[in-house]
Amino acid sequence: MWIDTHCHLDAPEFGAQAAAERARARAAGVAWCVLPAVRAADFARVRVLAHELGDVYALGIHPLCVPEADEADLAALEDCLTRWAADPRLVAVGEIGLDFFVPELATEPLRGKQLAFLRAQLALAQRHGLPVILHVRRSVDAVTAALRQAGRGLVGGIAHAFNGSAQQAQALLALGLRLGFGGAATFEAAQRLRRLVAQLPLQALVLETDAPDIPPQWLYVPAAERAAGRPAPRNTPAELPRIGAALAALRGLEPLELARATAANAAQALPRLGALIAAEAAR
Repeated sequence: MWIDTHCHLDAPEFGAQAAAERARARAAGVAWCVLPAVRAADFARVRVLAHELGDVYALGIHPLCVPEADEADLAALEDCLTRWAADPRLVAVGEIGLDFFVPELATEPLRGKQLAFLRAQLALAQRHGLPVILHVRRSVDAVTAALRQAGRGLVGGIAHAFNGSAQQAQALLALGLRLGFGGAATFEAAQRLRRLVAQLPLQALVLETDAPDIPPQWLYVPAAERAAGRPAPRNTPAELPRIGAALAALRGLEPLELARATAANAAQALPRLGALIAAEAAR
């Protein structure tokens, strides 16, 4: 079975079509989607959507949302993690992390604010015994340092949309995380990323779409064509099996082999998801 470990079905791009897109993905073989929230205002909606769709969810404040966030948002996160602690579909704290790709986020004061929010949310993950789903765009070393500073008590998780070096990958793996790969690795020009997919230990990998973002190569529309008015197709979780087949080819595996291995990795990275999978298999 395929597991999409990062999919924003609550995004405005899906709107009322979220259920239809999820049904299309399920028909394509995507058994589970992980829906990470990105801001406090979305927490309740993401939870309801995960229950309606038969999926799982995570709660967190995305680094791109940190500029508008404040202490009340962190308090709301703590409140929701406490109130919904017994919900088996709440599988992680996320999407949290750092984004140093956006210039204003990479400089003060927002750089420091991002780091403060990351540390606060790592502490909440520790307190609630949940893994984390991490945003690490141009920030792998800083996120890794924050994880190390958090010390014991973190229970692993996933570094989403990983695009760092082999050394950075090993540093995150040593901290008990899995690495998320998706559409970006389908581009032939992404040689370093494709080498990582091919050469990292199989137990390091999980799959994702980041739908509606990070389209695979076959959906990508160059910037010049977008500027000329050609619409860019949105990425969807139904693309995961084709993405998985492309990544399996990089490793010389059959797609089903990669599906099984990465599903097992996702179940280990997100233990509550693993428990749901096991319960479903036992029925």
